[in-house]
Amino acid sequence: QVQLVESGGGLVQPGGSLRLSCVASETIFKFYAMGWYRQAPGKQRELVATVTYTGATTNYGDSVKGRFTISRANAENTVYLQMNNLKPEDTAVYYCKSFKGPGTWGQGTQVTVSS
Repeated sequence: QVQLVESGGGLVQPGGSLRLSCVASETIFKFYAMGWYRQAPGKQRELVATVTYTGATTNYGDSVKGRFTISRANAENTVYLQMNNLKPEDTAVYYCKSFKGPGTWGQGTQVTVSS
């Protein structure tokens, strides 16, 4: 069964850090770019970061540049999102995406930044 499973979300204070993980089925991970998106209440889903299969090229949304880092461990079919210096406006459900074909989405993991 093709799937993506995110984990690592939670409640963190402003200025804190979290690392999200996404484990994917090999059929939608191997040789494909992967990405993280987020959706806050009442807002559209937006790009957070993407990474090519080799990891050589990454792309970030303007609001997270310099604070978030996307990486992947291809032997483990896993993509990560390291989030540092978190802000209340980073609060959202974070989704993992495979770029195979039209795309496959995970179920999301909640990140809440609040004091």
